[in-house]
This record gives sequence, structure tokens and C-alpha cells, in this order.
Amino acid sequence: MTPSRGLVLRTEKISRIGLSVVDENLRVVGKIFDIIGPVSSPYTVVRPTIKEPEKLVNRQLYVLPSERRSKRV
Repeated sequence: MTPSRGLVLRTEKISRIGLSVVDENLRVVGKIFDIIGPVSSPYTVVRPTIKEPEKLVNRQLYVLPSERRSKRV
């Protein structure tokens, strides 16, 4: 956790900013706020949306795939 209560996660691949992050029960725990570090080993910064984000430390989290945006006609 950062001093501003953000979560820094090591990731296997870069995801888009704004995507939802969930726990093992598919409960949304935050949104991707920033991507930092080298491209070869990036880190994702998550802004938590839960009351006690410190409970997520050392737990595996997942990124929800984005929904396709419908085109306006």
C-alpha cells in the first residue's frame, strides 16, 4: 500500500486505466489508476473502492475484462 492508500500490484501484462479489479469472489475492490515501472515488468496502481484495502495485501487480485462499447448510429 502507498501512503495515499493505493495498492501497487505486480502484473503479468499491462491493462487499461479505469478497468475494475476484483478479488477471488469477483467482488470489485477498486479500479486501475496508473501503470508504473518498465514495460518488461509493469506494476499497476489501484485506487481501492472498499473500506479496508489493507486486507488485500498479499492476496491475488484480477482485472475484469472490459465490456465492448457499443457504437452509436
